Amino acid sequence: PQPLMEARALDLLRASSARLAASKSMAFTATVGYEYPSRLGPPLLYTVRYEVLMQRPNRLRVLIPGDGPASQFFFDGRTIMAFAPERNLVAIEPAPPTIDAALQKAFQRSSLYFPLTDLLMSDPYRALTDGVFHAFRIRPSAVIGGVPTEMVAIANKDVFLQIWIGVNDKLPRRIRAVYAADRLRLRHQMDRTDWKLDPPIPAGAFDSPQARAARRMPFLNPGAPAPAGARPMRARSTRMPGAAAPTAPTGRGWATPMPGVAPSMATGATRPITPRSRCRPTRRAATTAPPPPDL
Repeated sequence: PQPLMEARALDLLRASSARLAASKSMAFTATVGYEYPSRLGPPLLYTVRYEVLMQRPNRLRVLIPGDGPASQFFFDGRTIMAFAPERNLVAIEPAPPTIDAALQKAFQRSSLYFPLTDLLMSDPYRALTDGVFHAFRIRPSAVIGGVPTEMVAIANKDVFLQIWIGVNDKLPRRIRAVYAADRLRLRHQMDRTDWKLDPPIPAGAFDSPQARAARRMPFLNPGAPAPAGARPMRARSTRMPGAAAPTAPTGRGWATPMPGVAPSMATGATRPITPRSRCRPTRRAATTAPPPPDL
């Protein structure tokens, strides 16, 4: 189809992005549902909750209580720290002085990534719309987040997004994504609730003495070569006998849609932190969720 770029849709995205970029601090909860192929055919849904606290330009905390083992991420302007409480393991490294650069380093060093980072960037509008060739307003809605919203759809060559934006507060309330490289057309949905813009920040909110006292481990990239003598793990089958093998996305999309390991909702993992990145996320090092059961 011919590119469709409606000014009204871009204006809604621009207003929402400006509201977020102007906030010196924010807190919200993101509940993300990932569909995952099952042996029976219909997909299963797994859910991860992210409790986010951010202070511009150089403070971020993301707490992930489940499903799967809990994990925590801290950036205090000097170091990034990924903590696995149940295993009492922590990875700590010096970090660049901004949220954008710190998240980029965390991704490059260990593929550690959160699906909500596009809207934490210093320029959310650029992160959302870079490469977009379809953008249109759908209609109003009054049932998402308990507030009136406008529904907008955007698409680039990687992903189709539907976004619900608050009419009065301009905040993104829901984002729903389907990735072009995914032949199964699995759906991924993020609901953002408990919004607080410019809240008071308690002292020590972006650090954790418990994490700093945990056993140290390095940030490692899951794509790095295995140590000498390491034995590879064998993947279990996820299909019924005689069934066709499901086709995994390739290229600039989801490698394996695992709970807690997601590409950018806006960019399909092409630009997880900055619009020029060309890396693809894999499983995280210190904060990896377990694979779903073999159903």
